[in-house]
Amino acid sequence: MKSPEPFLYKDFPVTDSILPDDIVALARRVIEENVAAGRKLALAESCTGGLVAAALTEIPGSSAVLDRGFVTYSNEAKQELLGVASDIIETFGAVSIACVWAMAQGALKRSNADVAVAISGVAGPDGGTEQKPVGTVVFARARRGEDGSDPEAELRNFDVTGRGDVRRQATLVALELLLP
Repeated sequence: MKSPEPFLYKDFPVTDSILPDDIVALARRVIEENVAAGRKLALAESCTGGLVAAALTEIPGSSAVLDRGFVTYSNEAKQELLGVASDIIETFGAVSIACVWAMAQGALKRSNADVAVAISGVAGPDGGTEQKPVGTVVFARARRGEDGSDPEAELRNFDVTGRGDVRRQATLVALELLLP
């Protein structure tokens, strides 16, 4: 007997979201494409504070895709919940490729997900340095079954028009990274 096609709620638009339309539209794509691919997702968020998970859960049927999200705003949370080594934070800082790669790996290990995305950054208005100014955000994606010898991570420097805009831009990048 053939399995039925998954129900995608395409006929149920999100009309009452508190999130911007561009984020909701991209979140819908993430859910639909990951349902079709049979993938589960996990998130490890710092500067976005759960916005990526919130965007995904705006979409009906998101429970078929989103396994869990970790909001690890403090360094202690990154260490306790995701297993990020203190020497990584001490040596490279929380806003570093090394840290987000460890966050993504930790989210993958502590979930049933096939893919984990991690985000950490300086949203402002303070907290920036000459090396990591406000608007600096780092991302990593880890996939179950890959050895991790070649980290998939990137650093972005967003134009700063305010804290909310940095977080919005970071959410959009993270959602893109969740597409199959």
